[in-house]
Amino acid sequence: MKNVIIGGAVMAMLSAGTVFAADDPIAARKALMQNVGAAAKAGGAMMKGEAPFNAVTAELVLRTMNTAAIGFGELFPQGSESGGKTTSAPSIWEDRVGFDKAVAKFQADTAAGIASKPASLDAFKVAFGGAASNCGSCHKAYRVKK
Repeated sequence: MKNVIIGGAVMAMLSAGTVFAADDPIAARKALMQNVGAAAKAGGAMMKGEAPFNAVTAELVLRTMNTAAIGFGELFPQGSESGGKTTSAPSIWEDRVGFDKAVAKFQADTAAGIASKPASLDAFKVAFGGAASNCGSCHKAYRVKK
């Protein structure tokens, strides 16, 4: 039952944050990152033993992260460097090649995690760990510290 609740919570968070206006890239990228945060929280709970491992939830976690990675770089057009309480660092626009590489790595690592079809907690730890390692490095380089 707990697995169903976790999976349902992930899906609810995903559906709540996926509607955004094309003319507001800041709101769109914030919504995507909220989805990634919710997925990371669910994945982290399984890794820490706070929630039981569930293969369906594991796949949703990895697919959520991968879906966010696809096209994420397009949500940082010139002119969206400020406003909307963005925490995006100027380094995104100053080092666009590096930022695009970081997004591509996140996409590749999450796709590899999905392809691995983790059927156990140990397999999920490898897949999720590889995907989640991108979060900290990208935030360090391309996000304003709070």
